[in-house]
Amino acid sequence: MKHEFRCDCPITSALDILGDKWMLVIVKQMLLEGKETFKEFTESEEAIATNILSAKLKLLEEAGIVTKNKLPENKKSNLYLLTERGLAIAPIIVELAIWSDTHLRDFNPSIVNGEEMELLRSDKAAFTNALVRAYRKKLADTTAVPNIN
Repeated sequence: MKHEFRCDCPITSALDILGDKWMLVIVKQMLLEGKETFKEFTESEEAIATNILSAKLKLLEEAGIVTKNKLPENKKSNLYLLTERGLAIAPIIVELAIWSDTHLRDFNPSIVNGEEMELLRSDKAAFTNALVRAYRKKLADTTAVPNIN
């Protein structure tokens, strides 16, 4: 993959890959909601258009954030899984959730507010570690996590 970056700034470079409004949503859906197939992504409440979803999944795959494999029981469907590089985004997702909980609740009072948010507020490191552990455990049941660096 040859990606054009705007400059040599590490923040801008990260945003060149993840800064699109759909990229982190897709990673969040995989990490927190267990989405793995194209159909599961299209059925999400975020309502991403299929052409955009296809393009974003391809970019995530090219960036080494997800892998695409055929489902063992259905060779027509693809299984999308986070790589170690993708799992490394978990702390960013958690920080966005904390920021949103703190600063956007006035604008969007319907932001979820349950036991998971309480754990997130009280110990974000434990929440992040549990999230990553649970995802790795799920992967161990299906396949090894590809290590793409």
